[in-house]
Amino acid sequence: MGPMPDPHDVPGLSTTWLRVFLEVARHGSFTVAARTLGWTQSAVSRQISSLESALGGAALFDRLPRGVRLTEAGRVLVPHAETVVERLHGAGRELAELREAAGGRLRFGAFATADAALVPRAIAAFRARRPGVRLSREEGLTPALLDRLSAGHLDLAIVSTTGRAPLEAYALHHLLDESLYVAVPAGHPLAAETSVRLPQLADADWISGSARPEGTLLDAALRHGFRPRVAHVVAEWTAKQGYVAAGLGVTLVPALAAESVRPDVVLLPVRDEGATARAVYAATVRGRSPAPATAAFLGALREAAARIPV
Repeated sequence: MGPMPDPHDVPGLSTTWLRVFLEVARHGSFTVAARTLGWTQSAVSRQISSLESALGGAALFDRLPRGVRLTEAGRVLVPHAETVVERLHGAGRELAELREAAGGRLRFGAFATADAALVPRAIAAFRARRPGVRLSREEGLTPALLDRLSAGHLDLAIVSTTGRAPLEAYALHHLLDESLYVAVPAGHPLAAETSVRLPQLADADWISGSARPEGTLLDAALRHGFRPRVAHVVAEWTAKQGYVAAGLGVTLVPALAAESVRPDVVLLPVRDEGATARAVYAATVRGRSPAPATAAFLGALREAAARIPV
């Protein structure tokens, strides 16, 4: 004869039994619990019977004409079952975070100018630290990127205050405050200046991504009391430089794009004591803590932003 079992031994319980038990206790009904779980009522009954047997045979529920009610033994079991199930959920969450940090994916979007230096530098730093994470990037205007973030298609969006998008609804991680430059052709009368004020260019032809200055970098001109004359609407940054170099007008250049200017174009810093041209943020969904991969990319973005001459 083998040794007698220790009455204090922990029984071998299926966590599925405990989950089913808590579902029945929550609803007071085998039928409703079965519907919630997507099981048959007989399957739920079998799970509860197995749990009762494993715990020594005591009934966990009194069967009533309509539904069930916890017995004394059932009431004792509830907090223990909740602890076990919650700890298992917690373990699952932590393991998922570890998988995401070591692998997984990160989906982010950025406005076009951020792709000139900020984004590639951040990606390079991030990949060195998290080589297993699959990165996917989208390019777009700030309002469209925020819509994608809200819809769950992006984990993070690099956005700016240009465009007057409603940023208040998001968790904003400040990256930098950008200064502005005016790009003029090399032979322009102001090309030898060390800096300019925008009113000095009130009569200039401007090259802009929009025919209207509102919601663009040219908002800065409106603050100075003049409405710039947009002579050419050109969206792409390389093309804007071509128009400037050909003497067809001047354009505003944010600090993020300042390093990629062609040699026949001169950049003049804009003196503007009134306000910074624009702020650049990494936006995430408010109320949700960034996952480890997202937090790591935020760190890489901050490091890259610190190297931008603002």
